[in-house]
Amino acid sequence: MNHKNMRFLKFIPVFFVIFGIIPLTGCSNAENKDLRTNKVISSDNKKTSIESIDAKNFKVLSNSNKNLTIANVKAYLKEGDNLIANGEFEKAKRNYDLARNLAKQLSGFYRDLNGSFRGLDARIPLEMEKKGRESIKAWAESNARLAALYTRKKQPEVSVPLLVEIIRLMSPNSTQGKEAYANLVKLGFVNTSYKGF
Repeated sequence: MNHKNMRFLKFIPVFFVIFGIIPLTGCSNAENKDLRTNKVISSDNKKTSIESIDAKNFKVLSNSNKNLTIANVKAYLKEGDNLIANGEFEKAKRNYDLARNLAKQLSGFYRDLNGSFRGLDARIPLEMEKKGRESIKAWAESNARLAALYTRKKQPEVSVPLLVEIIRLMSPNSTQGKEAYANLVKLGFVNTSYKGF
C-alpha cells in the first residue's frame, strides 16, 4: 500500500465523526420510549413530566387501608365492636387480638426508631414519640376490649393481665388506667379503690 492510500485511510475515521454526528443534531423532536410505563414520550413539549405508576404508590403505608398503620388498628377495633353487637364474640375476639398485636408491633418499631435517631435528627424522634403514643393508646384500647370480652365470657383470669398492662402502658392517672384499675376492683383482684387526682 502506497503512502497516498495510507494518508486517505487516516481521514476515514475523521469523515465518519464529522458526518456521523451532524445528522443527529436535527433529531431533538424524536420520540423516546419510557421503559417503566411502555409509553412513547414526545420531546416536543418543553416541560415533559414523567410520573410512573410506582411513583403514585411510593408512600404505600401512608394510606389508611394498609397494614402497618394506626388506622388499621382502629379498623380492627371497629369491626370487632360491630361483631360484638351482632353477638359474634369469637370473631370479635380475633379482630381485637389482631388490633392488639398490630398496635404492640407498631409501638416497638416506633420506639426502636426513636432510640436510633436520638441525638442525630431531633425531628425524627419527635415524630416517632408521637406515633408511639398513638400506638400505645391503641394497644390499651385493644386490651380494654379484650378484657371486657373475657369478663363477659366468665374468664376473669384472662382479663386481669390485660387490665394490669393497660395501667402499665397508660399510667394509673390516665382515664384508661383509672378504668382498668376500677375493673380490677370489680373483679376482686384488688380491694383498695384508687381515688386518683
